[in-house]
Amino acid sequence: MKKNYKKMKILRTAMITFSILILIVGFTSIGSKYEIAQTNSTGQLSNKKICWGIKREPDHKQPDVGSSNKMLLEQYNGICMGDKDSKKVYLTFDSGYEAGYMEKILEVLKKNNVKACFFITAHYLNTQPDLVKRMIDEGHIVGNHTPNYLMSGINKV
Repeated sequence: MKKNYKKMKILRTAMITFSILILIVGFTSIGSKYEIAQTNSTGQLSNKKICWGIKREPDHKQPDVGSSNKMLLEQYNGICMGDKDSKKVYLTFDSGYEAGYMEKILEVLKKNNVKACFFITAHYLNTQPDLVKRMIDEGHIVGNHTPNYLMSGINKV
């Protein structure tokens, strides 16, 4: 009986040691993958989530974008709103799915020498690459609709 007990104890110790070794190797490989993902050309950029929104103002005054968003826009020369004293209209289009109108919209914009900003989803990019390329070629701005629709495949355009 003592002999079996000793064998069981050795076997249990070996199994625990092996399990710990596997966990250490697993965590080490996960850690090294994480470090590789974080050390790329954008490693200097913050991964802080930014919530975007505006605070409506009464009497048709320009909305308040918030101080942190305003600083971020200034830092990267971003544009959120134009000069309130200027008589300009900025056209933006949300393009998630093509319903057959985009070619006509692009024709009208081109005919009138008007530029616009198209906020597209990854679905739109992947299903309408020719229209997206046309938007770019005709001088329009193409933006990402939301962070939830990552622009995979943008290099295909």
